[in-house]
Amino acid sequence: MTGPDLERVVGFLKSLSVEIDSSIEPNTPNPHLNMILHLLQSHSDGRLVSPSSMVAAAGVPYATATRKLAELKDAGLLEHRPRTKSGKSFSLHPSSSLLDTFNQVADRIERMARASFGSAHDSADTHSYYYGGSYQAARAAIAPPSALSQPLKLPGGLRILVHGDPTFMVMDNLKRQFEQLVGTNIHQRAFSIDRLREEALRNSDRSKSRYDLIAVDLPWLGEFVQKGVIRPLTDVMDVARLDPADFHTAGWRAAHWDECPYGVPSQTTPELMFYRKDWFAAEGLEPPVTTEAVIEAARHFHDPRRGRYGVAWNAARGTALGHTFMMTCAAFGQPIIDLPKIAGGFDSDHLGQRSYRPMLNTDQALEAAEYLMQLLEFSPPDILSMSWFERVRPYASGKVAMAYGYTLLAPYFELDESCSAHGNTGYLPHPHGPKGAPIAPVGGYVLCIPSNLAPERVEDTVEALVAFTSPGAQKLYAQSGSRTAPRYSVGADPEVRRLSPIFELVDQMSWRDELQFWPRPPIPEISDIIRICGHELHDMLRGIVSPRDALDRVQARAEDIMRQQVT
Repeated sequence: MTGPDLERVVGFLKSLSVEIDSSIEPNTPNPHLNMILHLLQSHSDGRLVSPSSMVAAAGVPYATATRKLAELKDAGLLEHRPRTKSGKSFSLHPSSSLLDTFNQVADRIERMARASFGSAHDSADTHSYYYGGSYQAARAAIAPPSALSQPLKLPGGLRILVHGDPTFMVMDNLKRQFEQLVGTNIHQRAFSIDRLREEALRNSDRSKSRYDLIAVDLPWLGEFVQKGVIRPLTDVMDVARLDPADFHTAGWRAAHWDECPYGVPSQTTPELMFYRKDWFAAEGLEPPVTTEAVIEAARHFHDPRRGRYGVAWNAARGTALGHTFMMTCAAFGQPIIDLPKIAGGFDSDHLGQRSYRPMLNTDQALEAAEYLMQLLEFSPPDILSMSWFERVRPYASGKVAMAYGYTLLAPYFELDESCSAHGNTGYLPHPHGPKGAPIAPVGGYVLCIPSNLAPERVEDTVEALVAFTSPGAQKLYAQSGSRTAPRYSVGADPEVRRLSPIFELVDQMSWRDELQFWPRPPIPEISDIIRICGHELHDMLRGIVSPRDALDRVQARAEDIMRQQVT
């Protein structure tokens, strides 16, 4: 329990204590409880706590408060963090033991409150505890992140380059709390996807990196490794500290180049099909699991005169449409390059070991392009300028029956009760073509350490990397609005699962091997190929060229790029 939940329970206990202390005479304050609540409240708010402020919060004379504070230290409930080199000045933080204990106590308090004051429905939930339901949930719950034992010594603070999406914005909203956890200021700079790549490449040309950590989109990994932008994690840390087996398999594999890890998944966000399950149920339609079913449903719901449209997707010129075409090719059963076929898909784990040939004008690629032309007929009128966020807005407001979207975009309607799609959305892997299979193309970012980071900053940057990608941190992001969870443990946490059906569904897709990163293979040429696809196919959607001609042009230009790469 952390974030809003921690603050709510602590606030309740503080209010109850004040009410009892001020209403009943005679009365004896509880200094232990008063200091613990003060510490936890400050931890939730991201404020540093000094010994003197703890003593002041005890509600008893100074000497008694000092003695009671020492008892809390002896019980292992507090952690010291030096604030000066001498160590004479220090801040106090809740220990992992205190956080774990309070988490359990808070859960019991909430059940008791429901049993005494709640409704019949609440009472039924409370009774299930005695039959094992809550017991199992409590065992699986992840503890909140705790403060590092030593503050990071990074002059100027920790500097991070990220993408301006909802998950990274959640991290920015939690900045004060994470500053308290790592013991230094955090400076986060956010860019759009294309500008993020440009800034990361510019940064690699500098003599020393301006950033301690950079967020790398999964398809860029091969390019960034080849150009020396990022360094192998094995050079700077014991990778076992990250508990690699806890990450979704596809997300962790996508962080590798030639079997060496270069980053840590901070987001694992598959692109799914969002659909209005209430609309489909009302019309007696099955969820659209195939591309043919998507077209049929889009045709059924498309009614422009009433301001309702069939489907929204990434059709904007450039990067957005380029990504769409690659993932649509995957839905029709083929990658964009000649990857070896393996059980469950195609081998994208050994991309640095040979050259590849583009496959952008095959019969299956043509089927994918013609499918996009069909989608165009049942899309909103501004579809050709619709990209990452624009496609979700009309879906959230009830103007569109279906939308392709990454899970990180779901907060736009899951957290806004005024949205028509709130509580009425179903989630599916990409609908597949005749020769395809259900897959959910993995998107997201890995946090990487720049190759040109000053040596004296590397050790502390590694500690920040471990802290920001830990299960406790990932759970905190989810509780604060993110809908991405790179770790199995976070997706299985009962408190996280109650937030959204997405977490359990993504875990199930991972276990079924539907999460795949081969649809966007991270070869060094991928960004140029994405750009070419996005421009040539946009002309196709506008009716300037036929699908076949557009694909032939894409194939020829991609072959030129890959030929130059070899030479």
